Amino acid sequence: MRSRVPFFALAFSAVALVGALVVPRPGVAAAPAAPAGNAATGAKLFLQCRACHTVNPGGANGVGPNLAGVMGAKAASKPGYTYSPALKNAALRWDAATMDAWLTRPAKVAPGNKMAFAGMANPQARADVIAYLGTLKAK
Repeated sequence: MRSRVPFFALAFSAVALVGALVVPRPGVAAAPAAPAGNAATGAKLFLQCRACHTVNPGGANGVGPNLAGVMGAKAASKPGYTYSPALKNAALRWDAATMDAWLTRPAKVAPGNKMAFAGMANPQARADVIAYLGTLKAK
């Protein structure tokens, strides 16, 4: 006797098969999935950043700008801080992808910026710091 497979199961299998066969366009690299960040771990990793950045809402700038409320903000927009022309002209908004690229290598994102930080190679560490930055609210 033949077993009957519901139509929706066959349709789902076909969609899954077609999805598995999708190949990126030549010359276009597929972006790797970003790891999920842990804000508590990011807060610990951020201790090294506190040499230059403050995070208290409405707080003073340090060697670098205060980062309270940085996620979602336009780059080079904190009042009272003198940004490099390179960062001012970069026309960036600090979302997770932009911040990840910045933390990977700031000099590549805005060549000529004044941030004296070579970058953070570990993708999980960057995700954790980004998660922490997302918890920092402006006033």
